Amino acid sequence: MPEPTVGDLLDHLSACDRDAVVQLALNPDFPMAHRAGPVTAVRDEKDRPVLLLAEPGEDEVEQFGPLLPHVAVALTWHTPTEAPPRRRRGTRPSDGQ
Repeated sequence: MPEPTVGDLLDHLSACDRDAVVQLALNPDFPMAHRAGPVTAVRDEKDRPVLLLAEPGEDEVEQFGPLLPHVAVALTWHTPTEAPPRRRRGTRPSDGQ
């Protein structure tokens, strides 16, 4: 999978509500939502431009909790699952009680 570019990000962001909150989705095996930190533009070791979205400072770190299952599916981290069908329970004779 190619690395996303700023252009890719702008394309996605242009369709978003400008008041939407930015969070980080981390750890595909145990997906959690985290607060996003500062954004900075730098150059990497090959002198390519890179945009970094950093973790917040120590006093601002916040883990919001598990990602909703449909979000992990949308990120292709998990496959869609459905609960198995439930069998209807029969009633037992109560011997007149």
